[in-house]
Amino acid sequence: MELRVLVADDQALLRGSFRVLIDTAPGLRTVGEAGTGAEAVELAGSERPDLVLMDVRMPEMDGIEATRRICDDLPGIRVLILTTFDLDSYVYSALRAGASGFLLKDTPPADLLSAIRVVASGES
Repeated sequence: MELRVLVADDQALLRGSFRVLIDTAPGLRTVGEAGTGAEAVELAGSERPDLVLMDVRMPEMDGIEATRRICDDLPGIRVLILTTFDLDSYVYSALRAGASGFLLKDTPPADLLSAIRVVASGES
């Protein structure tokens, strides 16, 4: 079974890099890219990915609010939060919003792919 992933990050270079990493991994496919939290919510509704790889800090709507809306309105879609900021407040806010996991952007690529698979399978 192929896991469908939506990438949400305000930096185009990072979105593209995540797409390449995901699309070259067996069993994973990127189904969309969002540059804002609002776009992430909209694309999650239209594309119905298995998992959203969500940046915390984005324009229009931050990743925490986008996570809350996706988890409230689209049950079954899992959210894995990525950020450059190692702050406990982000972790707690993300988990309260419904995120299933939280990683720093300096996580090694193999660990990120593993986390995508773990979270998409229903674990945290």
